[in-house]
Amino acid sequence: MQPDVDSSSFRLTEFSKGAGCGCKISPKALHEIINESIVSPEGDLLVGNSAGDDAAVVDLKNGTVLISSTDFFMPVVDDAFSFGKIAAANAISDIYAMGGKPLVAVAILGWPETIPPSEARKVMAGGREICKAAGIALAGGHSIESTEPFFGLAVNGLIQIENLKKNDTAKAGDFIFLTKPIGIGILSTAQKRKAITEEDASFMIDELSKLNTIGMSLAKIKEVTAMTDVTGFGIAGHLSEMAAGSGLTAEINYQQVPIYEKSKEYLKQRIVPDATYRNWNSYGDKISIEKSIDFMEAFSLLPDPQTNGGLLFSVKPEGIEKVKSLLIENGLKDFSNPIGHFIEKQEKLILVK
Repeated sequence: MQPDVDSSSFRLTEFSKGAGCGCKISPKALHEIINESIVSPEGDLLVGNSAGDDAAVVDLKNGTVLISSTDFFMPVVDDAFSFGKIAAANAISDIYAMGGKPLVAVAILGWPETIPPSEARKVMAGGREICKAAGIALAGGHSIESTEPFFGLAVNGLIQIENLKKNDTAKAGDFIFLTKPIGIGILSTAQKRKAITEEDASFMIDELSKLNTIGMSLAKIKEVTAMTDVTGFGIAGHLSEMAAGSGLTAEINYQQVPIYEKSKEYLKQRIVPDATYRNWNSYGDKISIEKSIDFMEAFSLLPDPQTNGGLLFSVKPEGIEKVKSLLIENGLKDFSNPIGHFIEKQEKLILVK
């Protein structure tokens, strides 16, 4: 029988090597792993893993497609209930990133004997709360005993085929938008190192728990040409995937990229996730940063691993006003201006100016 333990003594991040989407294998290593098992679309499968998209997509032959994805990671925050909320929101985001409406989720849980089952129950409760907010049931799942705790979901969603958004269908001249700031990986690393203030920790949890429901509405705008969400590879990594898949180069106005101001304070303390360096080593040679930009700040923020980050999407020029109105109506006014645009393919995938 598990002895009674004061749950307040448990800081979940102390039980895991990684944190949140920073747990991801580096883009370079991942490519090597799946290189010989890439599933290209054929038959009823419309999206496999050939483009590194957010989910698999299957044609149901009735004008609707099924979107299927899974995502899980080790604790990004110390509180068990909050960890469950964040992991669930992050997993469901893959459905929103393709424009879909979530349908059902099942849980994926790994739990060590060193942490009481009561803490795992809180994780599941947090996951159920977010699923309820998304209008779906957490309908079951699978659990194992593991040396480190982890939690996530496998999620299915639906969308009309004409509204489906992929990450490799941008066009030259399209403008680029992002619906959340970057830098959350720095904040989560500050917590793991016990350097974060209580106020900033609370702020971080609120931000990490926000659902990307706007994706369902963006999908209905035909001028939105491509979409993905920003997670463990950072904005630079996921934008690189969009550019490479679309055969284009992304030109970014660094001053327009939304950044969590709080993250800059921790950068001054040299708090940077380990995954930032892994990310940059994987794709840094594909990025050009103008000399007028603070290179060390850009280096620390553009590859910063985001957990449940914002939606990154491209829009035809004639759709700009429609997108701006939608974002403003949904409380996203701060993100209603483009951060850059796509141009014809250059030597680099991303030009930061």
